[in-house]
Order: sequence, then C-alpha cells, then structure tokens
Amino acid sequence: MTALTDFQDAFAAALAGDAAPLGPWLADAQAPGLSVYRNTIAKGRVDALAANFPTVAALVGDEWFGAAAALFAREHPPAGAALLAYGEGFAEWLARFPPADDLPYLPAMATMDALRTRALFAAEAEALSPDAFALEPEALAAARPRPHPSLAFAWFDSGLPALWLAARDNDIGAMTWNPEPQGILIVRPAETVACRVIDAATHAFLAAVRDEAPLGEAIGAAAEADPDTDLPALFAALIADGVFVGLGDA
Repeated sequence: MTALTDFQDAFAAALAGDAAPLGPWLADAQAPGLSVYRNTIAKGRVDALAANFPTVAALVGDEWFGAAAALFAREHPPAGAALLAYGEGFAEWLARFPPADDLPYLPAMATMDALRTRALFAAEAEALSPDAFALEPEALAAARPRPHPSLAFAWFDSGLPALWLAARDNDIGAMTWNPEPQGILIVRPAETVACRVIDAATHAFLAAVRDEAPLGEAIGAAAEADPDTDLPALFAALIADGVFVGLGDA
C-alpha cells in the first residue's frame, strides 16, 4: 500500500508541475501524455472558475480571467474531484492579486458570484406562504423564523450590488457607480435563483433572523437601522422572496 500511496503522491505532484518525484515510474518525466493530462486538469479548473464566477469573467474578459484563474488553481487546487462549487477564497485572493489593483470592485463581484453559486447548490426546501404568519400578534412576535437553506445576503459600503446585477444582465446602461451603501439578497426557493438589492433595514432584519432572534427583535433591528422604513412592506417582500421555511417557538 505504501508503494501505491507513493505513486499517487508523485502523480499528484506531477500534475501540479513537479514531475521529478514520478521518475521511478516514468523514465521521461516530461512525457507528452503527462503534459496533456496536466493541461486537461488545468483547463477543467479554469473552466469551473469561469462557470462559478461569470460576472468576474465577463467584466475582465476571457484572457485576463483565464490567466488569473490558472494562477489561483495552481495555488489553491480543489479539495476533491467535484468542481461544481470550486473557488472558495477566490474573492480574497483577487483582493491580494496585484493585476487587480486597478479593479477594486472585483473582489466584491467575486463574493456575490460565490454567494449565488452556493445558493444554486443549496438544499431544497419549501418556502412558507403568507398564511403561515397568520398568528396572534404576541405569538408572531415571539416566533423565530427559520431562513431558507439557500439564503445568502451581504452588505457593501457602496452600490456594488446594483453594479453586479447590471453586469449579470449585461445592462450597460445600468452599470453606473453609486456611492451609497447597498446590500444583496440571494435565495433559491424554487428552481430559479433570485437576487435583489436590499436596504439597511432589510439587511438588519435578515442578520437578526440568521442569529435566531424572534420576529419581534428582528423587526426592532430593522426599525433601528432605518426608522423611516415601511416594516409591513419589508416583511411582505421577504415572504414573497421565499426566504422563510419555518417558524420556531420562542
């Protein structure tokens, strides 16, 4: 078993670019077949990153993205054979990638792409209908809404979520810079992933729900974030989004 393990380790090293350990099993460590295998693996990883970060790829172009993705893949090979959600840490890597210094919005675009990919492959669950919330006021305030497994949200210091949505829709006219802070909500209550910009009150509400706060506290957090917000409309919009899958007792 040790010999097999040694070979597997050597083969993995060869695919990563260091063919020397494969010498005992392969006389020509630079054999064309090995090079083809290595290139196929590398291309598969780059293609997976392009599929999982389509907005980033669209904004920078195929050549730039391909070069960056190849470097990331060499530094951060996937943990397993499945590449459906490959790219953990890509946003943080882009933030440290010198060629992206002139593209300060890029890490945020990658973050939102990653959240959408995660939502796409999250567990299925049936969203609650409005009727589920037809409770007495005290009972409703004490209930703890459970978020959908696919729910993701994030807050940004500028209007990057609107820019991300415009880029995804290839809406050039809507790709304008907005300095006002914005949030993004991403959820897949059925077959389609839904994404929309959210305000500070909605983000505060969702953060409270994530922390398992009762509904009354979540509403209070939303009101504190924006005293002028329309709380009934906020709550109704989230129900329509399909972000809730259950109501727990206090």
